[in-house]
Amino acid sequence: MLVVENLHAGYDASEVLDGVSLRVKQGSVVALIGANGAGKTTAMRAISGMLKPTQGRVLLDGQPVQELGSARIAKLGLAHAPEGRKVFGPLSVEDNLLLGAYSRLPAFFGFRGKAAADLARIYELFPRLRERSQQAAGTLSGGEQQMLAIGRALMANPKVMLLDEPSMGLAPVIVQEVFRIIKRLKQAGITLLLVEQFARSALEVADYVYVMEHGKIAVEGVPDEIRKNQRVLEAYLG
Repeated sequence: MLVVENLHAGYDASEVLDGVSLRVKQGSVVALIGANGAGKTTAMRAISGMLKPTQGRVLLDGQPVQELGSARIAKLGLAHAPEGRKVFGPLSVEDNLLLGAYSRLPAFFGFRGKAAADLARIYELFPRLRERSQQAAGTLSGGEQQMLAIGRALMANPKVMLLDEPSMGLAPVIVQEVFRIIKRLKQAGITLLLVEQFARSALEVADYVYVMEHGKIAVEGVPDEIRKNQRVLEAYLG
């Protein structure tokens, strides 16, 4: 479904990614873990088109997309819920959600009608967003904004969803709630690439794990293998 081959990317003259390769199979949850500064968010940005790679390929459902912009990649079925949530604060919760559907629904005639079923699905998954549907997104709590960011990405009905640091800045009890949501997404068959600072939580939901160090994939394997890897145990699970 999503294949990344020998990806290089960076900012100005600084290269951050040094030949990253990974695969996300349809219906699976793949976790990308590593220390701060390892290049995880840069990888997500390069995959989604927010940052143009300098070398390598990104294949979405077999189609090369590394030369395309983020809007075009989104239309092809890749949704990115970025680090820091990035909701549109002045807009209502519902308007934020509807923006997620613009990549695949007609912009004018019948837009809201066609989006209604998707909204109902998101509100079923996130009842709190239904309660706050007309509230300005900027007034939500951090946990609610994270739910909104995930819901907005889901409104695109994506083939693959990138979820970058969903627990960042959240209280432990809210982190647990976010991971319950991720488990529900997994049960629903959503194909997901997850970057997460809490390695233990990521391993609980992942089907496969990549460990990134200094812009490269250092270790990979199924969660049970990763848990037994002494290098990973000392660095991330100790």
